[in-house]
Amino acid sequence: MPRFSANLSMLFCEHDFLDRFDAAARAGFAAVEYIGPYEHSPEAIAERLQRNGLEQALFNLPLGDWAAGERGIAVLPDRVEEFRAGVDTAIDYARALGCVQVNCIAGVAPAGVPTQVLEDVFVNNLRYAADRLGRAGIRLLVEPINTRDIPGFFLNTSGQALAIMDRVGAENLFLQYDIYHMQVMEGDLARTIEANLARIAHIQVADNPGRHEPGTGEINYPFLFDHLDRIGYRGFVGAEYRPATTTEAGLGWFSSHARR
Repeated sequence: MPRFSANLSMLFCEHDFLDRFDAAARAGFAAVEYIGPYEHSPEAIAERLQRNGLEQALFNLPLGDWAAGERGIAVLPDRVEEFRAGVDTAIDYARALGCVQVNCIAGVAPAGVPTQVLEDVFVNNLRYAADRLGRAGIRLLVEPINTRDIPGFFLNTSGQALAIMDRVGAENLFLQYDIYHMQVMEGDLARTIEANLARIAHIQVADNPGRHEPGTGEINYPFLFDHLDRIGYRGFVGAEYRPATTTEAGLGWFSSHARR
């Protein structure tokens, strides 16, 4: 079965952030991911990873002011220098945490700016980030996100993401495929994953509707997890969902699929 990573920005939230590493290890996860590590020192996070025998599967480049509602800055024409500085910060953390891939969240399209202008900014930022990260031996990922949860989000289908990746032309640029987001936006999950397997470096899961744990909605996760095995997917599968009650109470899916 796939290797599963716990997203600590959404799971084990009854614990303080650093204590979530301990909780994830107790639950049996092999790795962790989260929105970003930047509110804590790399030394503190590295100590929790080492203490618990966890791998750092993924984190995002700096996203702007998340608390104020920003959801990425990579398409914003007036934030290019901030984006580039964030790439260097992410490299420092990735090296300290032994993390070999980081994700770029595109951001919400600002009103009044032509789509082509935003795409050009995004492509140039991705080229810069891929080059800098590549020199450090780190993969860069991009993630389409549905426009129901984040209205106006710039990157919202796998086809759009793949076309932009083609424009960037970087060997270390890959797709992060979030099954929940892509079920909302386009469906056809198994075929899309298989057709683009070589370009997908990370997969995330939640069920629809509700964005709760697998097994609570319409997505056939037993089939999809078996499908990932059949087609030879070797990356992590990140559990990025809102527990319907508590994290521990909703881990039946994990016991069924990760430990059999």
